[in-house]
Amino acid sequence: MGLASIPSPAQGAWDIGFIPIRAYALCFIVAIGFGIWLSERRWRARGGEQGLINDIAFPAVIFGLIGARLYHVMTDWQTYFGPRAIKEPHQALFIWEGGLSIWGAVALGGVGVWLACRRRGLSLGAVADTVAPGIAFGQAIARWGNWFNQELYGSPTTLPWGLEIDRAHGGEPGVLYHPTFLYESLWATALGFALVLAGRRFTLRHGRLFALYVAGYTFGRFWIEGLRIDPVGGVDHAVLFLGLRINQWTSILLFAGALVYLWATRDKDSEEVVVARAG
Repeated sequence: MGLASIPSPAQGAWDIGFIPIRAYALCFIVAIGFGIWLSERRWRARGGEQGLINDIAFPAVIFGLIGARLYHVMTDWQTYFGPRAIKEPHQALFIWEGGLSIWGAVALGGVGVWLACRRRGLSLGAVADTVAPGIAFGQAIARWGNWFNQELYGSPTTLPWGLEIDRAHGGEPGVLYHPTFLYESLWATALGFALVLAGRRFTLRHGRLFALYVAGYTFGRFWIEGLRIDPVGGVDHAVLFLGLRINQWTSILLFAGALVYLWATRDKDSEEVVVARAG
């Protein structure tokens, strides 16, 4: 393989005594930790109570992990169940083998945040705006777990940054693939910085910064998803509907929903400024 390519790791796990250390899990731990740290700093900078984000993070992470795995299993159920299953049903619980969906993580993780906010009498919109950049940066870090697992790669490419995939993970000798994990990591990183800057430059409250995160992420995810060739649904090809993958349709729906929310709440922040000045 030429020098102008991205090699995949020779292994994604290491045994320390009888304990296996998996790079995929480590990437998620670092991603969660960084997201919480950044969100806590942003919350305190806004005058919030110290340690509050750490308290909210516990139910959010637990609910998020459950949601992430549920979405994966629901959209890839034939991998674990049915006559064409390539894994045992109980392996649906093995999250360290890969298969955590951001859609399920944000959806059910949001339920965890809502419950924590309700218990403490906090504004869900204020918390959501605070954690939005941290989620984006966390996604950027977590995507490197896919690199270690040699999964979720794109179609063959002749670009100099093509990704090497070994035969055990579906690659062909001499063929390079789009490093979609890297594309999404870079996109999420840029989005994280954009959200921080937007939050400083504009008055974006009432969940509007979070809606901007949803719109920005889904916009990038749509075209990145279109490059992928991995199966969805436990079959030897991606399940398509009207020529698009399931996750592309999810991106379209969420992108449209975020734009509708931004439009419907476009006057909220300006009204708040007018009230504050009048007072």
